[in-house]
Amino acid sequence: MASVSQLNQFPCKTCSVVPPRQQSKLSVPPNSIGVPSRFSEGPKLSTRQFGKARPVFRVRVADDDEWGPEPVGERSAVAVAEEEAPVEPSETANLKKALVDSFYGTNRGLKASSETRAEIVELITQLEAQNPTPAPTEALPLLNGKWILAYTSFPGVLTLLSRGTLPLVKIEEISQTIDSENLTVQNSVQFAGPLTTTSITTNAKFEVRSPKRVQIKFEEGIIGTPQLTDSIVVPENVEFLGQKIDLTPFKGLITSVQDTASSVVKTFSNQPPLKIPISNNNAQSWLLTTYLDGELRISRGDAGSVFVLIKEGSSLLTP
Repeated sequence: MASVSQLNQFPCKTCSVVPPRQQSKLSVPPNSIGVPSRFSEGPKLSTRQFGKARPVFRVRVADDDEWGPEPVGERSAVAVAEEEAPVEPSETANLKKALVDSFYGTNRGLKASSETRAEIVELITQLEAQNPTPAPTEALPLLNGKWILAYTSFPGVLTLLSRGTLPLVKIEEISQTIDSENLTVQNSVQFAGPLTTTSITTNAKFEVRSPKRVQIKFEEGIIGTPQLTDSIVVPENVEFLGQKIDLTPFKGLITSVQDTASSVVKTFSNQPPLKIPISNNNAQSWLLTTYLDGELRISRGDAGSVFVLIKEGSSLLTP
């Protein structure tokens, strides 16, 4: 083991101790090395006070939090969840659905009560305020096609509907077909009976008078020839006043009448439709379209009448 004398052979420099007052003068504030400190407000010392430039340290804040980047799997799961979120229907879509639902049981307006009519008028007014096509006559392609009448307050149509409620005869459909290229309008009413169907049609020309209004002039009426439908199915018995009546004895008679009617219908079916020219200059009307999109149209006509029509093929026609 080395002795004390051997250790003393190593050269040693004498260390001087700086007095406390001088140390305080040379102490370096935290901000003097370029690192911001929220705890120090003192002035920075220049590098000249230390004899040479000192290195400057800069701190970069990472984008990720202290737990590191988010796993890719979790990010994709969130993205998928956002993509699959259901889209809520717009206010206009809700109004259209409410309007169509209010037509239930009204027979296109014939059987609508005063309360129901008031509700329908209110919904129509709200939809007209949100009309996506302010100038329908400047967007004629939207008018093209077949439109099914869902509701009206027009007295002429309501009178026709009341007559169509006769036994064994009913109105299957009232429609309007528009051809914007040829500027023609065809109004059609289809009737259905026990064995046949037929139709009454009017052909007309229209002229654009304003961004919303067209003038319609009727040219001819057409009475369609009857078309044979399926045969009548005669039940074996019916219940009348709490008693069952056997119809078996009448089947032969009913079948005979049915065969006779079928032969008559077939004879008429071979005939062309009956066309009636309309030469009266007063056979005109005007139509103002106040709402129009790809599946719903609201129009107003003479005497304040209103028509609500749905485009053929629209989901609004399905119950």
